[in-house]
This record gives sequence, structure tokens and C-alpha cells, in this order.
Amino acid sequence: MSSDTLFGAGATLPPAYPERAAWGTAPKLRQWQSEALEKYFRESPRDFLAVATPGAGKTTFALRVATELVDRGVVNRVTIVAPTDHLKRQWADAAARVGLAIDPNFRNADGRHGGAFIGVAVTYAQVASKPMLHRAKTEAARTLVILDEIHHGGDALSWGEGIREAFDPAVRRLALTGTPFRSDTAAIPFVEYAEDRDGIRRSKADFTYGYGQALGDHVVRPVMFMAYSGQMRWRTSAGEEMAASLGESAVTKDVTAQAWRTALNPTGEWIPSVLAAADKRLTEVRRTVHDAGGMVIATDHEDARAYAGQLKRITGESPTVILSDDAKASAKIEDFSSGDKRWMVAVRMVSEGVDVPRLAVGVYATSTATPLFFAQAVGRYVRARRRGETASIFLPSVPNLMALANQLEMERDHALDRPGKDDEGLGLEDDLLEAANREDKASDSLTKQKFEALESQASFDRVLFDGGEFGTGGEMGSEEELDFLGIPGLLDADQVGHLLRQRQHEQQSRRSRGPAAAPKAEPAVVDHRQLTELRGQLAKNVSAWAARTGMPHGQVHTELRRQCGGPAVAQANEDQLRRRLQKLQDWFIGRK
Repeated sequence: MSSDTLFGAGATLPPAYPERAAWGTAPKLRQWQSEALEKYFRESPRDFLAVATPGAGKTTFALRVATELVDRGVVNRVTIVAPTDHLKRQWADAAARVGLAIDPNFRNADGRHGGAFIGVAVTYAQVASKPMLHRAKTEAARTLVILDEIHHGGDALSWGEGIREAFDPAVRRLALTGTPFRSDTAAIPFVEYAEDRDGIRRSKADFTYGYGQALGDHVVRPVMFMAYSGQMRWRTSAGEEMAASLGESAVTKDVTAQAWRTALNPTGEWIPSVLAAADKRLTEVRRTVHDAGGMVIATDHEDARAYAGQLKRITGESPTVILSDDAKASAKIEDFSSGDKRWMVAVRMVSEGVDVPRLAVGVYATSTATPLFFAQAVGRYVRARRRGETASIFLPSVPNLMALANQLEMERDHALDRPGKDDEGLGLEDDLLEAANREDKASDSLTKQKFEALESQASFDRVLFDGGEFGTGGEMGSEEELDFLGIPGLLDADQVGHLLRQRQHEQQSRRSRGPAAAPKAEPAVVDHRQLTELRGQLAKNVSAWAARTGMPHGQVHTELRRQCGGPAVAQANEDQLRRRLQKLQDWFIGRK
């Protein structure tokens, strides 16, 4: 069988099941799939770990391996392990397209699957609950085990032990993941770990295809992150009122977390304002991508229902609501995927593995901020169906999300040993601020007791794209915001970058052409709030530049002081801080 055709004559599975392949790829396998297949069959390993960015076509690769092994008589049974029930059915549907009959409805109580099937699709939890049953099934035939999103093998000690016990006798094991890293140090079964130069044991993939490579190959969409800030106010259980600007760096992590929760509260103004902005963006995208859809990822069921009500008031159309305890959730996802409704609202279950390729606009309305969850959530929007489709994700302007957005293209491995702060992707922008956040914790009433959200207001902050930051901020509905909401929805990554730089330049020019104002008298007292805001803004921009260039934060600050003059950030005055911000912006523009 030719290595660049799919599955032979009559097979219809494209490189990126379940929708048609990305621009320019059908009907042949993508280059990475062909290379991975060649390596797999050249080495014929018992265990193989393929790491490919969400949307790259892992399902097609795995099913090609399965059909080849069956045709060659290496295996005569296939077991697919997936994180959720919905993904079990998705895998079974994909397998049926290439002639593999997989039973997704197999239950542990059944004992054995029907004779019409070559194998079953099960969940990790299902295997962990009866590992000896699945071990017996594995031993009874020459079995290939496909472990989808293998990082779930470390979700719980019992899961890892169960999976290892069940599938240790397998003839072949093929592990797949788009995000091999985890925030803990639970070892993932059947994954090889090797020490790096620092003595840290990291997962070792047999084949890797990252987001940066996929973007260059037009396999995935470029992603614009639309960051929104605003003023938040809440009351602690002790009756103390607190206020903070969303994303302000010069506050403790606890205060940031409470401001973030206040922003996501459905009773405030932040969420409705951001949802309205996201719907404007969706309208613009649908001018060229007519079936483009949007999805809001909510923290819990209550918020999801509230957000859905707000979207109905904004659009006049009831969105599809996906809740984890809804028996009809899978059918709703499939209906939304094949239809043309504008919005879907979901909790965590749609953050991983679920393919809805027409999703083009997202709202990250959850306080979950681990690198793993963020990457999987973003992965729902990046599948490209034709060249030029772009994704836009709206999110709160908080430091850890900004860092994750700026590091989207970074390839990570799972570390068994604690690697330190740099590997967590949540490092703060300034050593002094980090020390303050570590030592100066907010009161226990913020973290251990309930709080009451009082007020939230939204404002446009900036756009993050390709490691750069664009925009001068502005009020909701301002010309500054609309400049970016109105970017066409069908552009290559290079075109997106060019247009963002152009809009940035236009905004700076408008500001410089503003009406001349009478000179302001120097204030007799330094405005400490303004200095705090400027230091926070500088810290964010330094973090973005560091993420983009790999230059340590301290070195960036040193170079800014060398070029602009003045003391360290903590002692710099307003003019010195503004000069450094302008110099950073010049660097971003010049780098392009």
C-alpha cells in the first residue's frame, strides 16, 4: 500500500477526521503522518508515543497504523482507550470509515464484545474499574491498544495502575497526545522518560509535530487572543470591600484570583460585555466563513446556563448548552458540529478531544489556568478546514493566561521531577513582584471563605498574536477595540500579523495627532496609582518579549535601563516608565 494514500481505494477518511482535510492536503496523508508512519513500520516498536498538536490528524494516523497491522496479521484485535464516552463514539465512527468495526457501547458487565466487532472503545475510568477483565481480553488475542490522550493515564494512581495492569500483555501499544505535559509528577504508563542535562526526567516522544510546525504547514489556524481588562469590586465574608483592576500585576495572586472570579460572575457587566464583543467578532468572521461558530467554556453548570441566557439576549438565538451530566450531550455536540448555529456553551467536557471544526471564536470564561487545560481548550479552535481560516479567543487579561497565550507554540514534555518555575508557564514578569506575591498573601477571607461579587466593568486591553502584543487599549465599543474586532476572518498567519501591525500603527498615529492640550502642571504629590499601573503594564510587556525571544526577564529590564536610562523599575518615575514602554513597543514592531 502506498505510504501517501490514505487507506486504499474506497476509504474516505481525510487527514483531519471528521471534516475534510486542511487546504492543499486531501486526498494524501499529511507529511507528518507519512513520516510518522514510515518511522513506525521501520522500527516496529511495541510502544510508540506520537505527540501532535490538536487538529493535526492524530486519529487518521492511528487508524492507518491499526489497518496496516491488521492487514499484515500482526494484530487481530484493537482496543481504543479515550477520556470520555463522547470520544469513544467519535473513534468508533472514524474506525468504521476505514473498515474497522469498533464497539463503543461495550460495558464491563458484558464480559466480551460481539463477534461482528474487531475491538472495543472504552474510557480510562472503565479500564481502571476492572483492569483484570481488560487484561484477560488483551491476552486472549493479538491486541493493539490505542491510548488516546495518554496523559490521562496519570490522572489518578488507580488509573495508571489499572491501565498498566490491563494492557501490559498487549502486542502493540500506540499512545497519542496533543499535550504530553502535566502539572503533577504522576508517571504515565507505557511512556519512556529520560534525564535531561539538568537531571530532570522528561517524557520522550517517538514522533513530535508541534503547533508551530503545523501552523507553517497550514494544518492549523493562527490564533488571535483578544484580552480584556476592567475594574472589579467585591466584598469578603468579613464585610470588607476590595477593588482591583483585572490583570494588575502589582497585587497578590489571591487578589488577582478574586478579581478574576468577579469578572466571570454572570451578574456583573464584564461577561455580558465580552460576550457581545465576541459575537461581533463572530459576525465579522461569518462574512467569509459562513458556518463559523463560537464556544464559551464555563467553569460550572450554573455559569454555563447564565452565559447561555446572556447570549440569547445578545443574539436572539438560543445557544447549544453542553453539560457533563446531560445524557444527550454527545448528540448535541454532533448536531452543533454539523449545523450552523452561532454559539455553544460548555463546561470542561468540550475542552479536549472533541472535534467541532467550524469553531472559530471562543470565550475562555473559566478560572482554570493549568498549561494542560489551556492548551487543550485552545486546541478546540485551531483545526483548519481551508487555508486562511483564523481563530479568535477572548480571555481575561490576567498574567498567567497572558503567559500561556504568549507561549502557545512552546513544545513541552512531561517532567517527573519538579523542574522549577520556568516549566510551569506561569512565571511572573518581575522578580520583585514575584517575591511580593510569594510573601505578602492576602487575608484568609479571600481564599478560605466566600466572597460576594459587587461590580465588574470591562475594557479592551490588547491583542496577543505570535508572541507579540498589539493595541493601545480602549473602552468597550471604542474605535481602538473595533479596529481588531473587524479584522477579516480569512487571512494567512502572515497577513494577520501584517494587519495587526498596521492597526497598531494607526492607533498610535491617532493618539499622536490628538488635539493639543494645555500643559499640565507637575503634581505636587506623586500619583502612586499611576505608577503602579505603569509598572504592571511594563511587567506584562517584558513578559511577552521574554516569551517571544527567550531573553530572561532580568536581562530585558537591564537592556531597557541601558537604552532609556533611569533606575530599576521600583524606583523609576512616570516618564522613565513610559519611555521603556515605548521602547518595548518599538522592539515588537521592529522585530516583525
